[in-house]
Amino acid sequence: MRKQLQEQIERLKTAGATYVDARWYPVEESNHLMMWNGNLKSATASRESGVGIRALYKGAWGFSASSDVGNVSALFDKAFDNARVAAERVTFPVRLAEKESLQASFNSPNRIDPFSVPLAEKIAFLKELDEKMDQPGVAQRVSELIFIRKQIIYIDSEGSEIEKNIIEVFPSLQVMGVDEQGESHLRSFRPALTGATRGWETVDPQLFAENAARIVREMNEVRTAEECPKDERSVILLPGIMYLQTHETIGHALELDRILGYELAYAGGSFVTLNDFGKLQYGSAKLTARADATIPNSPGSFGYDDDGVPAQDNLLIDKGLLVGAITGRQMVEEANARARKQIFNGSSGANRATAFYRVPIERMTNINIDPGSDGSLDDIVKNTEKGIILDGDKSWSIGSNREQFHFATDIGWLVEDGQVTRVVKNSTYKGETVKFYNSLSAVGDQSTWEVRYVDNCGKGQPNQIMQLGHGVPVCRFDHVKIGE
Repeated sequence: MRKQLQEQIERLKTAGATYVDARWYPVEESNHLMMWNGNLKSATASRESGVGIRALYKGAWGFSASSDVGNVSALFDKAFDNARVAAERVTFPVRLAEKESLQASFNSPNRIDPFSVPLAEKIAFLKELDEKMDQPGVAQRVSELIFIRKQIIYIDSEGSEIEKNIIEVFPSLQVMGVDEQGESHLRSFRPALTGATRGWETVDPQLFAENAARIVREMNEVRTAEECPKDERSVILLPGIMYLQTHETIGHALELDRILGYELAYAGGSFVTLNDFGKLQYGSAKLTARADATIPNSPGSFGYDDDGVPAQDNLLIDKGLLVGAITGRQMVEEANARARKQIFNGSSGANRATAFYRVPIERMTNINIDPGSDGSLDDIVKNTEKGIILDGDKSWSIGSNREQFHFATDIGWLVEDGQVTRVVKNSTYKGETVKFYNSLSAVGDQSTWEVRYVDNCGKGQPNQIMQLGHGVPVCRFDHVKIGE
């Protein structure tokens, strides 16, 4: 198959294509198990394979894909034909940033392939957790396991050939209860990603048992708590909500195709413009953010993107100043041309597709906030006069250009004069993105920094679901409206 792909790539080059690549998925499979109130609600498995072809002709892309690889030459012809038709209507000819030719491979680190673990063992794990969550006050309880395994062979007309073998594991727990007014409340647990592995061995029974008990206790505290006050306070965001704050108002806002206006209808645009790079004070001097696809234990680390560019640690915000974006080979060239100056020095290796039948687009890698020097959570609380600690991603609403936001969290703890006083329910906060990040007044140290996974990031039309991670510390923001 590899030889066939290489031969067809050379044939299209001879026919006039300026660039061709193929992404062959010999196998991609997933497994989903869900236990709901003691019943195995879902036990599904899927498997697919196929190849996707991109061809560039006179500045226009053509794409084709099929799970039937019996006639590979016809698949290449279709991609080339699509490019030739598109070339008649192209308004901004595609150019690709330079990259090196690579012969490489990437294997996500894992010790135990979750697909080798017997189904009975997986179900027993879920059942044990379900029993631990079956406590007074719990109306609904859910334990869930998601596994993904895929092999990707990438070959292009510039001499690159890259093989990737990737395994991901996504476990989670959730409990729900009802208060005296009949309102539902929930508390969830998704583990931080630790160590340098991401196989079945990361599903630690003791860790999950401890956190099953914790989320039951905290959910019951919320059920009987008073309402979150309508107030202006310092908000202290734990990693369980800080990851989503980062995802929605830094990650998506700094995808270059969104900045250029190619991503609008599905999930909104971006308030960032090309003139903002090197000028916009995105946050306070305590904010340093990066797109780091090199940390080993996260689904946002994949070795090489779908342009054949190596994964990188790319600075986005440097001590509050906007300096970089999430980029691929095509968009950096267009951005530099539109700006009439060089903003970006090549691709940051972030062009990815969710499957062989989708075209690669700019996607978040691991969008991380660097740990700071303001100590532990306790240290930050002790230095907070009037605040609230927030955790859990209950719901979120984002402005059409990510210029503003409103988040609801699972739980809140009020802080008065450096002391945690009581739990509140229906805790919410809102703000304007740039003003909010410029109010960042404390960033926790390395002890507060955690990598949280995202297994369902959606983008594009047709929609593409992607997996990634966020390494974030505890962060405090001042003068934030809560409870509205």
